[in-house]
Amino acid sequence: MKLDRRQVLAGLGGCAACATPLYTVAQTLQLGSFDITSVSDGHLVLPGSMFFDGLPQEPLQEILSQNNISPEQLEPPCNLTLLRQNDKTVLFDAGAGAGFMPSAGALLDSLAAQGVAPEDITHVVFTHAHPDHLWGILDDFDDPVFPQAELMIGAAEWAYWTDPDTVTTIGEARASFAVGAARRLQAVEDQISLFNSGDEILPGVLAHGTPGHTPGHMSFEIRDGTQAVMVGGDAVGNHHVAFARPDWPSGADQDPDLGAATRLRLLDHLATDDIALMGFHLPHGGLGRVTRDGATYRFLPEDT
Repeated sequence: MKLDRRQVLAGLGGCAACATPLYTVAQTLQLGSFDITSVSDGHLVLPGSMFFDGLPQEPLQEILSQNNISPEQLEPPCNLTLLRQNDKTVLFDAGAGAGFMPSAGALLDSLAAQGVAPEDITHVVFTHAHPDHLWGILDDFDDPVFPQAELMIGAAEWAYWTDPDTVTTIGEARASFAVGAARRLQAVEDQISLFNSGDEILPGVLAHGTPGHTPGHMSFEIRDGTQAVMVGGDAVGNHHVAFARPDWPSGADQDPDLGAATRLRLLDHLATDDIALMGFHLPHGGLGRVTRDGATYRFLPEDT
């Protein structure tokens, strides 16, 4: 089944035919006292037009061919980051829950495979409030999935999605995103705490503002001494075009030009400082290294 951009952005991309086997690749990283694991929420099914419309076709086709990527449909994995240290069990993002796509929503099973129950989560830290990152905070009865957790989100991201004007200014295709985010954030407001770029939100966890994909998108540097990993969210949204031509705007970003500028800055930072990347939509569990390839970049998964 071929999906168009409007169906997906409206949250109507699910269908029984799309419920292919879930991505279950997990990666683990021991970073000093931090135990870091990628946990799968399944995958998305998205039209290529969301990413590729308006891009130079000849060089685009070359990049896609080199990476064995179809221009028609993408099935990006959804990798959440689980951090365990002493008495803290921290989850970065909350997954899509049951209401977005049938190919996603596997988070609780993935956590159970790690011996973690929802009640064990002490903190949920959000990169941003798109459906595949936020909608999993409520269950089918609109009760909080992580009742014991402090839910942490950037102040700018909170302000954007709780602003009543957002639903009319975000554009018709993404209006359902705004309605869904506002409803869920309101339901868990008592659990919410806010932070800003540059804050150490937890010991060893530094927030980096990486706007463009959404106005208040955040990435998180987890560091112990000289070792670090960046939880990148959707600041780098795929392992092909985003690395080969990070300067190209992406239709998946709400502000494509700002998203491209952020992506260039982030990739340069990761490559220069040799910081590992945990990417939400990157392959092989999302964990790898960013290396320079002439004037561009490559993603090298940790398990290859």
